[in-house]
Amino acid sequence: VDARRHEPLVPRGARPSQRLPFRIAPTMANVPASSLSKEQQDELLCTYASLILHDDGAEITPQAMTNLIKAAGCSVEGYWPMLMAKMISNVGMDALIKMGSGAGGGGGGAAPAA
Repeated sequence: VDARRHEPLVPRGARPSQRLPFRIAPTMANVPASSLSKEQQDELLCTYASLILHDDGAEITPQAMTNLIKAAGCSVEGYWPMLMAKMISNVGMDALIKMGSGAGGGGGGAAPAA
């Protein structure tokens, strides 16, 4: 993908008819975590901790996030879990996930019965 022009992804040797029906924008996942600033790493750790808690159905609190981050052998500045938990409380985790997903349209409907 040429991130500057947002061209569709074309696998090597693929014919134009084999292009994927979507465009890929550059994301943080394309960058090794070790190359992120400490602030970016802290935000990413808090994001992952909150997603884990949400997926587990647990309450997303600063203490729960800090416990998960410490259990992973990492640490963040003390204000990050507080800020993240407050934002999640105000906006809602489902809304934040939808905002950040960049999800495109859904798949097609079921095939008609024969």
